[in-house]
Amino acid sequence: MLSVALVDRTGSGLWASVSVLYFIDVSGLSVAQVGTLAATAGAIGIAGAPLGGRLADRFPLTRVLIALQLLRALASFALLTTNDYALLLAFAATGSLGDRAASVLTKLYATRAAGPDRVRYQAVQRTVANVGWALGGLAAAAALALGTTTAYQWLLVGDAVSFVASALLTLRCGEPPSTARTVTTSKTRAPATKPPNPWRDRTYLVYVATETVLFLDDAVFKVGLPLWIAHASNAPHGLAPLLMVLNNVMVVALQVPLARFGTTTAAARALLIPLSAAFALGGAALALSATGGAVTATLLLTTSAVLFTLAEMLHATVSWELSVALAPDTAQGAYLGVHGLAQSAQRSVGPLAVTAAIATGPAGWTVFGATIALTCIFQHRLVRERLARTALSVPPVTVSEH
Repeated sequence: MLSVALVDRTGSGLWASVSVLYFIDVSGLSVAQVGTLAATAGAIGIAGAPLGGRLADRFPLTRVLIALQLLRALASFALLTTNDYALLLAFAATGSLGDRAASVLTKLYATRAAGPDRVRYQAVQRTVANVGWALGGLAAAAALALGTTTAYQWLLVGDAVSFVASALLTLRCGEPPSTARTVTTSKTRAPATKPPNPWRDRTYLVYVATETVLFLDDAVFKVGLPLWIAHASNAPHGLAPLLMVLNNVMVVALQVPLARFGTTTAAARALLIPLSAAFALGGAALALSATGGAVTATLLLTTSAVLFTLAEMLHATVSWELSVALAPDTAQGAYLGVHGLAQSAQRSVGPLAVTAAIATGPAGWTVFGATIALTCIFQHRLVRERLARTALSVPPVTVSEH
């Protein structure tokens, strides 16, 4: 599964940092059309997270994941066939649906396979995945230097092929044990009680809503930084994919060491405080990048990228642990599927939020960072009572760091 992560993310790295420019330079879309396309595709993709979680509680997880990877490959190949806006939207939405479902299944696989070592596993998995992101980002930067339509198209082909390769590799993965999925026959008695329903768990739903805001760092790198560099700063346009590479290099180097600060549920919750500071400072640095020349803008944009990357790594550890700790063991797929709505919703809301910040000017980025910081503080208080009750009823789990 780590090999799958490497291949998948290498392909995604080819496409993620240039998708905005592809739609503008190759498909001929306007900035507003690109923002609307990304937001609409993300909104449609929201259904993928709960759908993937439900399917994983009922069918073999690896088989569902293979089907989703092939769906993503078809959607990527289809983008090459047209510049029609409606078709581009349909294909992008299909890919988004598969992407969000696959993301939930990957997390669920790790949760089932790693057990109490899930935080360390998550850190290693993110490290491997970001090696792939960095490799793909470097190739994308080289393609941007060529600036030809063919170069952009080959990057999209590479993304599609990576999904096919990931599906083939997933065939070699063993099926992890599940406490939620059982094989039933006509003689099997119906369960005495129904599994918990995440849609009736108000605390979990509010937690997921706050997670949507905390995941906005993704939109900063994929949409916000490229558009801000291209339209509102004096930095060179080629800086955008390089900042994506910086993001992935930092994750590769620091995700595992930082994960040691969140190996228990209480420690993960405590990380929400420094996380809020990273978001606030990142937004401020991005705002200041519009006030200077090329060198100053480049330095401030790099500083902002570092801070948002730090926020990404801290939030990855916090989100992984809290989303599982707040979910009952008998309904992990359903709960993590609902948690996946946060990332899915961010795919829709995120492009609108960052384009609004860009349209507002430097003050918009300051408000953007401060809003996420305040959400971190709110989440810190939200989960306190729920986690305290869990600690009283469930023996604490110590996660090995060796």
